[in-house]
Amino acid sequence: MKQRLAALLGLVLFLGAWELAPLLTPGAHALLPVPSQLPGAFWREFQNGVWLACVGASLSHYLIGLGVGVAFGVAAGVATGALPPLEWATAWITRILRPIPGLAWIPFAILWFGVEEKAAVFIIAIGVFWIVYFSAHGAIRNVDRDLVEVAAAFGFRTSWEKLVKVQFPASLPGILVGVRTSLGQAWMAVVAAELFGVAGLGQRMNQASSLLATDIVVVYMLTMAALYGLIDMAFIFAQSRLLTWKA
Repeated sequence: MKQRLAALLGLVLFLGAWELAPLLTPGAHALLPVPSQLPGAFWREFQNGVWLACVGASLSHYLIGLGVGVAFGVAAGVATGALPPLEWATAWITRILRPIPGLAWIPFAILWFGVEEKAAVFIIAIGVFWIVYFSAHGAIRNVDRDLVEVAAAFGFRTSWEKLVKVQFPASLPGILVGVRTSLGQAWMAVVAAELFGVAGLGQRMNQASSLLATDIVVVYMLTMAALYGLIDMAFIFAQSRLLTWKA
C-alpha cells in the first residue's frame, strides 16, 4: 500500500510540476502543452475518428513486424547457438549487419516495398530481430551441458530430439527476456517506420508537429505508452502461464 501511495504521489507531483512549468516562460504553452490541455486534444482526435484509425494502423504494423522479427530472431538464434559450425560461418555477417541501425534501412524499405505497410513491417522486424537473435543465441549456448547428457542417457540420441526436448525448453526463459525487451523496441521502430509516410501514429505525430500542435503530439506519445503498457502486461501474464514449471 505504501508503495502505491508513493507512486501516486510521485505522479501527482510530476503532473503538477508539468502544469506549472510553462508559466515560468511566457508563450511556452505552444512549445510544451500542459496536462489540462490533453483531454480536449484527445477528444477531438477521437471524435473525428483519427485516433482510432491511427491506433489500428500502427497496431497492425507493430504486431506483424514484431511477429516476423521474433520468429526469425528465435529461429536464427537457436540455430547458431545449437550448431557451432553455423555460428562460425555467420560470425562476420553478424558483425557487419548488427551495428546498422533500423533507420538506415528506410531508403531500401521504400525502394523494395514502396511507401506501404510492408515497408513499415520490414523496419520494425529489423529492429526486433537482433534483440531476439542474441537472447536466443545466448540462452541456447548457456543450457547446462549436464541436461543434454541426461537426455542422451534417457534415449534422446539425435541433435533434433535434444534441441526440441531439452535445449529449447531450458532456454525459453532467456529467450522470453529478449522478446519482452523487443516489445518496447518495436514501438520505437513504429514511429521511425511511419515517419516517411505510412499511415499510423508516427505519421500523425509528424503532421501535428509540422503544425505546432504539440498537444496532439503528446496525446499520441501517451497513446503509445499506454499501448506498450497493456501489451507488456499481457505478455507477463502469458509468460507466467507458459513458465509454470519454473514456479
